[in-house]
Amino acid sequence: MIRKNIKTTILLSVLLPLFGCAQNKNNTTVNKQEMTENIDSMQLDTATFGAGCFWCVEAVFQQMKGVHKVESGYAGGQVKNPSYKEVCTGTTGHAEVARIWFDPSVIGYETLLEIFWHSHDPTTLNRQGADKGTQYRSVIYYHNEAQKATAMASKDSTDASGLWPDPIVTEISAVPVYYPAEDYHQNYLENNPNQPYCSAVVGPKVQKVRKKFKNLLKD
Repeated sequence: MIRKNIKTTILLSVLLPLFGCAQNKNNTTVNKQEMTENIDSMQLDTATFGAGCFWCVEAVFQQMKGVHKVESGYAGGQVKNPSYKEVCTGTTGHAEVARIWFDPSVIGYETLLEIFWHSHDPTTLNRQGADKGTQYRSVIYYHNEAQKATAMASKDSTDASGLWPDPIVTEISAVPVYYPAEDYHQNYLENNPNQPYCSAVVGPKVQKVRKKFKNLLKD
């Protein structure tokens, strides 16, 4: 992703564990009114994806046409109302996820899945780069049977396409109880562009996706 030479690779292997998703405790807040935007009256659909640190997933999908809202949160665990600190232990069973509200007349679920497969490595079990643990697992939580069928077909076709050299290990499960993450995790890249993890990981990942999906970007 940002490994241009061996020296850069070595440097990142030292620095990223220090500035990983689970290390930052920045208390930047977001506009409450924005986060409580009323979307009930809109003809929107919902998708829930986990692809490593939710700061990355949120930032990737926020830039797409037809996406009205993206929220970082937790899903798939056994503890009620988990905190970020609890989820980071890897013992609650939750994955860091992004919930996406989108207009299917503008961007389809299949297209969201295509972006999902290209925006992270779905072949590494419980790991994305320096972020290790079940909370960083690759997962698609489907909201209905149509999404389930689409996700499974998309996974099979992506596996067969050779996009990734190793088999995809992404979990595909019915959406479980979902909990929004703390306020300071929302709109994280926008609010913290100079935070080390954002500079080293989130920003470059967003730029990679922007280059691949130019025609899908918001104006």
